[in-house]
Amino acid sequence: MFLIGFPLLIIPFAIYNIVAFVMPTSWTDILTRVHMVSGVDWTMSLGDIVIALAVLLLFLEMLKSTRIGIRTVIDHSLSLLLFLAMLVEFLLVKQAASSTFFLLLVVSFVDVIGGFAVTLRSAQRDLTVEGMNNLSS
Repeated sequence: MFLIGFPLLIIPFAIYNIVAFVMPTSWTDILTRVHMVSGVDWTMSLGDIVIALAVLLLFLEMLKSTRIGIRTVIDHSLSLLLFLAMLVEFLLVKQAASSTFFLLLVVSFVDVIGGFAVTLRSAQRDLTVEGMNNLSS
């Protein structure tokens, strides 16, 4: 899989920056409205859609974390760099001072911490199973 060494969360980060800098708009403007069976309208804003995309990509990042190898280390390193870049942007750039960007930052943080935790846990399991096989030989 060619996306193993590529942090997928750069996609919503890029979308946010493109919209914030090229097409200044409010993240709370309603983009779509769905009439529900209950009789109410469910509205979605651009910020909601970007956050939903980020959460779906976070799931894929967690799946990628279960692999062990040099590509996983590179992927985690790039995810950490992405998180640090997002943190700096959140603190220093006025266009990033929104709840949508903050939630993207939180998703990126969960990716970094969760990715390292899942990888360490998977590596521990592999070492345990490999060690047990060597003892029985």
